[in-house]
Amino acid sequence: MNCNKHFRLFANCIPVKGSNRSVICDLQRNDVKFIPNDLFDILNLYSSCTVTEIKKKYNNKYDEIINEYFNFLVENEFIFFTDSLELFPNLELSWNHPYIITNALVDRDFHSDYSIFRVLSQLDNLNCEHIEIRFFNSTKTNEITKILDFIDKSNSSLLSVDITMPYNESLKVFELLDESKRILSFRVFDSSFNKFHEPKAPHKGYIIYTKTSIKSSSHCGLISENLFVSNIKLFTESLRFNSCLNRKISIDVKGEIRNCPSMPESYGNIKDTTLEEAINKPGFKKYWNITKDDIEVCKDCEFRYICTDCRAYTERTKFSDEGLDLSKPLKCGYNPYTNEWAEWSTNPLKQKAIEYYRMQEIIDNDKS
Repeated sequence: MNCNKHFRLFANCIPVKGSNRSVICDLQRNDVKFIPNDLFDILNLYSSCTVTEIKKKYNNKYDEIINEYFNFLVENEFIFFTDSLELFPNLELSWNHPYIITNALVDRDFHSDYSIFRVLSQLDNLNCEHIEIRFFNSTKTNEITKILDFIDKSNSSLLSVDITMPYNESLKVFELLDESKRILSFRVFDSSFNKFHEPKAPHKGYIIYTKTSIKSSSHCGLISENLFVSNIKLFTESLRFNSCLNRKISIDVKGEIRNCPSMPESYGNIKDTTLEEAINKPGFKKYWNITKDDIEVCKDCEFRYICTDCRAYTERTKFSDEGLDLSKPLKCGYNPYTNEWAEWSTNPLKQKAIEYYRMQEIIDNDKS
């Protein structure tokens, strides 16, 4: 460690301060490391100093701790030392996208009678890049094949496809994965086992088998550290937009067009309303600009820029003057003030909201 040269954080390593501790998000390696808030303050206040100068700021009372901090930063390759700070500008953290819709969520069950091909064609007109299709009832290989063939033959703008569906022994999941270049993942629920199949090759999809039963969109909104993503795309979008609802459009099992299938507002049915018409209706984009910095509790959380949000299921404790729900996501069990995770569904403070959303039966079924 060179104490007499200026330290510089690598541009892709960004500290985020929480109520009780901070993190450094490595946006290149998709990694997160915890740091004390004292170290965050040093990185923030003295970013143009040498280590020797920083020690003098504290009257050399904490030299050992400061050495420990900077050895940690060096060992994790978060910083380097230089005499030419001007050669290393900060990472540009703006976020923009040329298209109004970037991702879509489409739900299907036995009663769905809308044309999914009509949906796919209209998503293509909007230059949407990603779609997740959730089948809540059993589906067949040829049904999925028809959808994938339609996307391929139409030279669709859709670059990736996630498919969620119930377990079916006859479904040729691995064959579909081998044949399609666009499938990002298969999530297979109601399985007799839990298993993760890694991609067989670069740019190939993965498969997750889970015993969990997913019968409706009510299973959305779970906040888990297993779902955190520390990359430039999510981080920069989360700084200025909602990490779940921004540029999203959804079709529920009845064909109703929503920002999310679990949101109460419908902006028309795909049978008689185009996606473009729905997007331009008042209120469709009302949550797009709500960031984690606007949301109760989340604004004090060190994970706020690497965590997805949920406005469909919240604790219902805070609303803006315009009536927008700014409450903490209901299905988050993390407390940034104690840095502890707990089971959200048994939290007594959440029971009123659980009753409001009529979720107790779903919670009980998941536990059984």
